Formats: sequence, structure tokens, C-alpha cells
Amino acid sequence: MPRPVPEVNSSSQADIAFMLLIFFLVTTTMDVDSGISRVLPPPAEDDTEKSPDQQIHERNILEVLVNRNDNLSLEGRRADLSELKDKVKEFFLNPNNDPDLPERRDAEIEYYGSTTVSKGVISLMNDRGTSYGMYIKVQNEIARAVNELRNEEAIRKFGKPYESLDEDKKKAIKKYLPNAVSEAEPEEIKED
Repeated sequence: MPRPVPEVNSSSQADIAFMLLIFFLVTTTMDVDSGISRVLPPPAEDDTEKSPDQQIHERNILEVLVNRNDNLSLEGRRADLSELKDKVKEFFLNPNNDPDLPERRDAEIEYYGSTTVSKGVISLMNDRGTSYGMYIKVQNEIARAVNELRNEEAIRKFGKPYESLDEDKKKAIKKYLPNAVSEAEPEEIKED
């Protein structure tokens, strides 16, 4: 006579499955997409006329355009992405006091005292058809240029890389080398 097969008690399996589900939901972290951080300018006032100190001179603007074919243009001239970082660094530093590069303004900055800082602003405009990949590459090159400038300044001024400085010194360098990027609404950019 065959032996009877013992039954497995499965009454608690549903409870265990539910507890495992709760455990994984509570302990799992979800990837969070992060965007590109930018400090937006303050809202414009209703005055249609700018006062003389609000006007931006053409020499203080580095025009960066990307058309729908992902072609980069710097100051109206076709350029390669590899040129962008060095152009941004030169633009913000103006090492030879070139009259075609940005003016400097007086500023009072902790650790620097009375000094001058660049009035330069990078004007970035993309065509509606610009690929997201190219948009990110351009943003990365601009950020890389500013980060390199800040790191070089930290080493020159404090003898340490930017990332190893305390927050007060980082703030001082950010004021000395601001990341001034103005992004225009995408529109149709004519081909070069």
C-alpha cells in the first residue's frame, strides 16, 4: 500500500509574501533624475528702459548657438565643441585685458578684499531641433570650464583644490568667478 504524501501547510505563505513585498518597498531606493542646476535671474521689472548700469555691453556677452544639426557657433563663427571650454575660460578671465572681452567691475569679496570681477555673461541659445545629447555636451563644457577656473583659483589663492575648501572659501571663489549663463528660449536658428 502506498504511503500518503504529507501536505505542506501553506496558510502562512501569503502573509510571508506580503511581508517580503513590504520589506522591499520600504528598503528600495528609486533612482531620481536630476537636472542641470542653474540660478535663475531675478524677475525683470516692468520698466521698459534699462538704467545705464543695467545695460549689457556686447563685449560682455559670449554668444553660444547650437543649430538643429548640432553645429556649434561661438560669436557667429562655426566652432568645434572642443574649443568651447578654452573660449569660456578666456572669456571670463580676460587675461590680457582685451577690449573685445568682458569688462570688469569692482567688488568687495571676503578673502579678496576690494577686487574686480568679470561682467561676462554666456548667452546660450539652442534650436528647437538640437539633440538633447548635444545640449548636455555644451552644458558640460561650460560647467567644466567654470569648475577648472574655480579649481585653479582655489589652488592659487588657498593652496588647495576647490572641493577641499570650506564653504566660506567656496562662496568667495564663486563670487570671484561666477557661473553667469543666460539661456534663451529655444527657437529656429538659421544654418551657418
